[in-house]
Amino acid sequence: MRYDCLIVDDEKLLADSTAEYFNLFGVSTAVAYSAGDCRGFFETDTADLLLLDINLGDGSGFALCRELRERTEIPILFLSARSSDDDKIMALHIGGDDYVQKPYSLGVLLAKVQAVLKRFRRQEGYSGEKSDRYCCDRLTIDFATRQVLVEGKSVKLTALEFRLLSYLVQNENRVISKRELFERVWEDKFTGDGTLNVHIRRLREAIEREPGNPEHILTVWGDGYRFCGSLQKYFCSISSRE
Repeated sequence: MRYDCLIVDDEKLLADSTAEYFNLFGVSTAVAYSAGDCRGFFETDTADLLLLDINLGDGSGFALCRELRERTEIPILFLSARSSDDDKIMALHIGGDDYVQKPYSLGVLLAKVQAVLKRFRRQEGYSGEKSDRYCCDRLTIDFATRQVLVEGKSVKLTALEFRLLSYLVQNENRVISKRELFERVWEDKFTGDGTLNVHIRRLREAIEREPGNPEHILTVWGDGYRFCGSLQKYFCSISSRE
């Protein structure tokens, strides 16, 4: 069976009440109370989004996320009462799309989940020009296949990281505010600066020669970010490669 959402949380009362609330609003939701239950779920069922607690009775949500990222690109939102920046950075660094701190508002969490599901299902990949490929010096992006090459070598990005990079590239040389990125990439006004900052850092680590001194993804202090290519850049269609 296919569900909209799977909640993996060993706090049974909280998980059950959250699932019940989501189901009332038309977001079909299943619950797993452990990492083992989650693995068993995916043997027979599927979900389009995962809400994952960090502390599970039989293991770590971090380890489970790493494991799932080997075979799925569905959005993963971490749920945790842990509030340290290190935990949030780790959650996003290993492939999480966002970090929601407990206790959470059911209404706000539902709105976030609905926004993420809408974005995931539309699978736009990018928005802007109808080009299939972008090339800039050492960076090549194939929007049709969702492949990113740096100096000819493939780099692995999550679906959200690819979407963020695509939006920056398609708006090259324009300063894009954080608010615009939240609305157009996350489609979620509840996303925080910390989440965006970690994803920007991840992209820099993937494509920049020196992530600490970026050439392409530039911070415009007080305004947002700007993607800067070079004179040796071009957009081309798939057919032009034949």
